[in-house]
Amino acid sequence: MNAPSAFPDQQKPVPPYKHTPLFPLGADTTPYKKITVEGVRSEKVLGKDMLVVSREALRALSEAAFGEINHYLRPGHLKQLRSILDDKEASDNDKFVAFDFLKNANIAAGGVLPMCQDTGTAIIMGKKGCNVITDGEDEAALSEGARDAYLRRNLRYSQVAPLSMYEEKNTANNMPAQCEIYAEGADAYKFMFMAKGGGSANKSFLFQATPSVLTKDRLLAFLKEKVLTLGTAACPPYHLAIVIGGTSAELCMKTVKLASARYLDALPTHGSADGNAFRDLEMEQEILKMTQSLGVGAQFGGKYFCHDVRVIRLPRHGASLPIGLGVSCSADRQVLGKITKDGVYLEELEHNPAQYLPQVEQALGGEVIKIDLNQPMKDILATLSKHPTKTRVSMTGTMIVARDSAHAKLRERLEKGEPLPDYFKNHPIYYAGPAKTPEGYASGAFGPTTAGRMDSFVDQFQAAGGSMVMVAKGNRAVAVREACKKHGGFYLGSIGGAAANLAEHCIKKVEVVEYPELGMEAIWRIDVVDFPAFVIIDDKGNDFFKELNLG
Repeated sequence: MNAPSAFPDQQKPVPPYKHTPLFPLGADTTPYKKITVEGVRSEKVLGKDMLVVSREALRALSEAAFGEINHYLRPGHLKQLRSILDDKEASDNDKFVAFDFLKNANIAAGGVLPMCQDTGTAIIMGKKGCNVITDGEDEAALSEGARDAYLRRNLRYSQVAPLSMYEEKNTANNMPAQCEIYAEGADAYKFMFMAKGGGSANKSFLFQATPSVLTKDRLLAFLKEKVLTLGTAACPPYHLAIVIGGTSAELCMKTVKLASARYLDALPTHGSADGNAFRDLEMEQEILKMTQSLGVGAQFGGKYFCHDVRVIRLPRHGASLPIGLGVSCSADRQVLGKITKDGVYLEELEHNPAQYLPQVEQALGGEVIKIDLNQPMKDILATLSKHPTKTRVSMTGTMIVARDSAHAKLRERLEKGEPLPDYFKNHPIYYAGPAKTPEGYASGAFGPTTAGRMDSFVDQFQAAGGSMVMVAKGNRAVAVREACKKHGGFYLGSIGGAAANLAEHCIKKVEVVEYPELGMEAIWRIDVVDFPAFVIIDDKGNDFFKELNLG
């Protein structure tokens, strides 16, 4: 046979190979604090100094990381929130939301209530140097540390295991973690830890575009259309990440996640013939200005849809143009870590967020309408009907808490010919799922869930007399607007991302009403005082988000 050899002529001349890292990051300028020196030592192996890291050092670093990021934020994020309060161009609603986030950060910094009720999926990325030795069970040790943080703190277990294609069960410890370990570097073991909530994770989008999009006008028009699809359900202001290109779809989306965490900030700002990734600073500013002009603002109208934008350009196959979008939300939870010969280190987060609060609390958000939730539902509806969308309301009384699984249970009742329970007709329905309640507290962190997940239930429930007033976060489908107009209902937008503040100041009593086996997805009754929200959809078919092309 004359089949070609698997090994072509090795004598054929080829130029010397020059390796260019795909992500050539600059120096690490992160401020770190030492966690411990235990479990780290140096040993000579074959004449080389090797860093030996114990299993316990990995576990302890991971536990510390997930404890920190559910209670503390980076100083840069807090400075951006404060800058909204100082910006004369920010809307009253921008400032109201930013101020609520700063108050929320101060409550969470007490170390008891996490900043968000969705305490996230535990994501760990490690880069293990060639001179680092472990026992080989790194993923298990890091996952154990994450699990321990969720078990020991007042965090929520959000992970569900599939028992079959359609049956699931909560794992009751927030496992499994997503753990990825790479071989990179020499004398250190470096990490990024991230707690990624479902709301922001759901706002990750891959578009398989064509190279014809690669002109400035076409690309900016394409991105404007896609940025609007992000909506407000993931608790803006966002850290928006956009990635153009990628050697694969999965690399494009992984780069989106890293960019949203500002992990790639030290990339070069220009490309090369070698194909390195780079940041396009000019496009970052153009897109930031575009987001400010949309009018969406920090959830309820204004300038601050985004804190900032990262745009990363990657090499690509000539026939492909993956484009990725994603966000980090108001619960901006990432922290870097490292293990060196000197010890175990974690990025220094801000433990004194009070310094970013204004000295005197401002009157923000405009006129506030007080609503007594303990009056009959018809009277609550009559009060809401007097006010236009964007009206800020303050509610006191009883609400019923129900989300995805509870809605499915109630729909089963209707489909069997049974009525909705009276509690579902007589009270507003708050879409939420609480974190654990700390000892001595009335409630754990208890912020709103993304409303859109319950859109398909609304018409059926309102026709049966329930869900007449709904409270959650984010924009909703056209079907919800039409159902509210037909049945006389309302959708109120609560501030996404301020779960600790709601638990500390607004929620005074929590008790299970039905389906306790659903865990955090059970149906709850809560008593609230001065619970803040905005009228988003009214009984006349008006929808605030429709005006912003989000409806």
